[in-house]
Amino acid sequence: MPLDVPALSQALTATPGASPEGLETPHTLLCRREAGAFQRAAKATGEAGEPLLVACTQESRLFVELNAQTEGAASIEERPIRFVNIRETGGWSRDARGATPKIAALLAAAQLPAPAPVPTVSYRSSGRCLIVGPADAAERAAELLADKLDVSLLIDRRGGALTQQHRWAVHSGRLTRLAGWLGAFDVQWERGNPIDLDLCTRCNACLEVCPEGAIDFSYQIDLDACKSHRECVRVCAAAGAIDFERATETLHQQADLVLDLREQPAFTMHQPPQGYFHAGSDERALMKAVLELRELVGEFEKPKFFAYQQRLCAHSRNEQIGCTACIDVCSAQAIRSDASLKGKPQGKQRGGPEGATTGAAKPTGGIAVESHLCVGCGACSTVCPSGAITFAYPSAADQGLRLRTLLTAYANAGGRDAALLIHSEGAGTRLIDELGRAARVDKSLYGVPARVMPVAVWHTASIGLDLWLAAIAQGASQVWVLLTHEEAPDYRAALAEQMEVADALLNGLGFTGRHFALIDTRDTRDLAALDVALREPPAAGVARAATFAAQADKRATLELALDHLLAQAPTATDEIALPAASPFGSLNVNTDTCTLCLACVGACPAGALLDNPERPQLRFIEKNCVQCGLCAHTCPEDAIALQPRLWLADGGKARKAPRVLHETEPFRCIRCGKPFGTLRGIETMMAKLAGHAAFQGKAAERLKMCGDCRVIDMHTSPDELRITDL
Repeated sequence: MPLDVPALSQALTATPGASPEGLETPHTLLCRREAGAFQRAAKATGEAGEPLLVACTQESRLFVELNAQTEGAASIEERPIRFVNIRETGGWSRDARGATPKIAALLAAAQLPAPAPVPTVSYRSSGRCLIVGPADAAERAAELLADKLDVSLLIDRRGGALTQQHRWAVHSGRLTRLAGWLGAFDVQWERGNPIDLDLCTRCNACLEVCPEGAIDFSYQIDLDACKSHRECVRVCAAAGAIDFERATETLHQQADLVLDLREQPAFTMHQPPQGYFHAGSDERALMKAVLELRELVGEFEKPKFFAYQQRLCAHSRNEQIGCTACIDVCSAQAIRSDASLKGKPQGKQRGGPEGATTGAAKPTGGIAVESHLCVGCGACSTVCPSGAITFAYPSAADQGLRLRTLLTAYANAGGRDAALLIHSEGAGTRLIDELGRAARVDKSLYGVPARVMPVAVWHTASIGLDLWLAAIAQGASQVWVLLTHEEAPDYRAALAEQMEVADALLNGLGFTGRHFALIDTRDTRDLAALDVALREPPAAGVARAATFAAQADKRATLELALDHLLAQAPTATDEIALPAASPFGSLNVNTDTCTLCLACVGACPAGALLDNPERPQLRFIEKNCVQCGLCAHTCPEDAIALQPRLWLADGGKARKAPRVLHETEPFRCIRCGKPFGTLRGIETMMAKLAGHAAFQGKAAERLKMCGDCRVIDMHTSPDELRITDL
C-alpha cells in the first residue's frame, strides 16, 4: 500500500484539528517485528497525556494488549487508543496510488476529539425469564437457561410434553398482551383450559381414565375431543386441578426477559424491545437467543440517543394534529402522540408497562418518546422538519464537524470530486472491509475508489438533509448511503424521500448529475454490485467550498447550506418545486373563503404565520414554514393548502421577509364606527347564528357592534330585563 508521507504531512498540517506528528516513520509490520515502535509511542503519549492513533483496525486487540504489557504506558482508560482503517478503505484498491487525499482525510477525522458524552438510559434485570410457546420447545429452552435465569413457562397450546418433575413455574393460556422492555415486561394471558397447571401434580391419573385420549402430557384438555363424562374430575378430586365450570381468567406477570417460541412474534415491528427474543422453531435463532439471554442479568446502560425540544415540535396544537413524520417512521414504536394532554402535567409515565416507571409530574404534549424502547436509528431526527427532535449520539454539530474535517483534509491534499459513503458501524463496515479484501486478490473488482470516503455512523438513518446539503456546500460531489439488512423498510423509504428533496434542490439550482443515492446490499453476495455502484461518475459541485460549521439547530444548518449553494448555483431561478416530503414551502390561501379568523396564526409552531395588530391581515415568513400542515388542519374554512417549494426570489431574500397572504378592510361598529373584526367574519357569524333564539332582533344587531357598544346597548335598552325589576 503506497504512502506519500510528505503529502500526508502537508495536508494534515493545513487541516484544523489535525497533526502530522508520528508520520515521520511509516511502518509495515507494526503488529509484529516493529511492535517496539508502538510500545515506545504508547509510553510517550501516556507520559504526555496525548491521544494515540493507530492506522490499523485488524490488530486492535493485539495493540491494546501490548499497551497493557508496556511498562510506563498509560491504560486505555487514562489515554484511549483510537484505530482507523486506511487499508481496506483506500490502500487495497485499483486507485491505491491516488488515495493519498482520502488517507489524509481519514487520519484527520480520526484525530478529532470524542463527542461530548450523552445521558444514559438504565435497565435492571434480575433474570426473570418467561418462555412462551409449545410444551416441548419451552421445556428444552428452559433446560438451557435455568442455571442462569429464573425461568417460567407459558404454554400457549395443547400438545407436546411437560417434564414429570416440577422444576419451574408453568402456566397455560393465550397471550393477550405483552408490553415493556428489558427488566420491565408486563405479560397478560387468558387461561381457559379446565386444568390448572399450578394445582396439577402430574400424577397422570386423568390421562389414564380419559377414554377419548383428550388429555396428553402437556396436561391440557382437547375440548373438541372431550365427551364430558368427567372421569378426570373424579380422579383429580384430591388436587382439585380440573374444573370444567371455571370461568376464563385473565392473569398477569412481570418479567425481565421474554423468549418467544411461537411462530408468530408478539412484536411485529422491525426493532422489538430489548429483552425480547423471538426464535420460533428456528434452531439457530434459539441458540443465539439463549446465549444472549444468559448474559442479561444485572444493570445495563445505553445512550439516550435523542434530544427533544417540545417548543419546536409541529405535531400538535390545541389537539389538532399536524406533522406525524417521527411517529410514522419509528421502527421501534417508541414515539407516540401526546396531543390530548396539551401540556398538562402528569404524575405517571405513559406508554410503558404498569408500575414500570413513576416520577414527578412533567409537562407533556406534542409527542412522547420512550427512551427505553428507542434503539438509536435517528430516523426521527432525519424526517423531523423543524429540528424538534435531534440525534444526539453524536450530535449534528459533532457529526457535521467530522464531515467538514474529512472534506477539508481531502481538499488540502489535492483531492477532487469527493464522495461520502455513509455506512453503519456494524454490517456496513464489514461489507466495505470485505470489498477491500476481495479487491486485493480478485482482479475483476476495483475496490473502494480513491474519491470515495467511507463514513461509519451508529445508524445510517441518523444523517439527513441538513448534513447532506452541508457536505455538498463544503465541497462534496456526492453523498451515498450504504443500506444493509440493518435498515428497516420505513427507514429506506424515509431516506429515499429525503434524497428526492435534496436532488430536486440541487438540480433546480443547476448542479447537474446524481448527487445522492441509496446503495442497497445484502451481504458479500452483492460485492460486485457494490463495486460497480461506487464507480459512478462525479456530479457537479460547488466551485468554492463553504467553511461554515454545522449547527445544533437543523433549520440553521439548512439555511447556511442553502445560502452557500444559492451563491454558487450555476443557474439562477426564482422557484424550485419540491416533493411532498419537503421541509420548505409556501401556503396557498383561498381569499374567497378565508375570514381572517387567524386561528392559523395561533396554531403555527414555527412563527411562519403572523397577524398585524393594526389591521386585519395574515402575513407569512416562508423561511420559517416547516410544512407541518397544522394551519390547514386548524382552519375552520379549509382555506389553506400547502405548497412544497423553495422560493428564491430576490436572491433568496424574499422568503426571509414577511409578506401578506390575505387582508381586508375591517368591519366598523354600526353604533360608533370603531373598527373590529372583518366584514367576512361578521357576515359568517351572522349567518351561522341566524336561527339561534338568543340572537334575534336587537340581539342580532348587537353582533355588529364593538364590545363597548354592545354593553352600552344592553344596559340602555328599555326592552332588556333588569335585576332591579325582579
